[in-house]
Amino acid sequence: MIDEIIKYFHSLNYIKSEDIPNLDLYMDQVTGFMERNLDPIKRHHDDKALTKTMINNYAKNKLLPPPDKKRYNRDHMLVLLFIYYYKGMLQLNDIEALLKPLNDKYFGGKSSISLTDIYDEVFTMEAAEKSRIFNEVEEMNRISLHSFSADDPKFKDLSDEDREELQLFSFMCELGLDVFIKKLLMEKIADRLHEKELERQNAERAMKKK
Repeated sequence: MIDEIIKYFHSLNYIKSEDIPNLDLYMDQVTGFMERNLDPIKRHHDDKALTKTMINNYAKNKLLPPPDKKRYNRDHMLVLLFIYYYKGMLQLNDIEALLKPLNDKYFGGKSSISLTDIYDEVFTMEAAEKSRIFNEVEEMNRISLHSFSADDPKFKDLSDEDREELQLFSFMCELGLDVFIKKLLMEKIADRLHEKELERQNAERAMKKK
């Protein structure tokens, strides 16, 4: 079962920047594009990748710059993809802190470096990272298959079915620990970003008072 799932994930790919329309889109066109292109990585086929309500909420919470006359450009699409990838791991205010430098400095051609350049640079690591991650997952699976061994007197009377269930539980615990630690690390980084932004705002207010 695990081998089949891993094989499925190896077949997945991210949305290439060249696949993103280079023209302004209305809301229905944005959600339609996301539904078509993010469908392979949704947990259930009927799940919505991004809805109108979600997108409006992201703009309201300053994760996403507002549309121009109800139309969303290429940069909006890239920011929405980053939000989609992060929203299952971080709270919205943490994602806002993470994306703020991108929105402030690079959104809408504010720099010689574009959001497309940043997106492409980040995902040049995708193939190597995916290979590394799945090597780790396969090693976790191998270790779990040696847990609850019949050679251990405590577990020698387990049936094959019970042993397989416990080995799967062991594997899930290993995955869970990995996810927990990395999520905790991301949250701590987001906390530092919040602190840094608060310091900047306090310094700005102090300068205004002077």
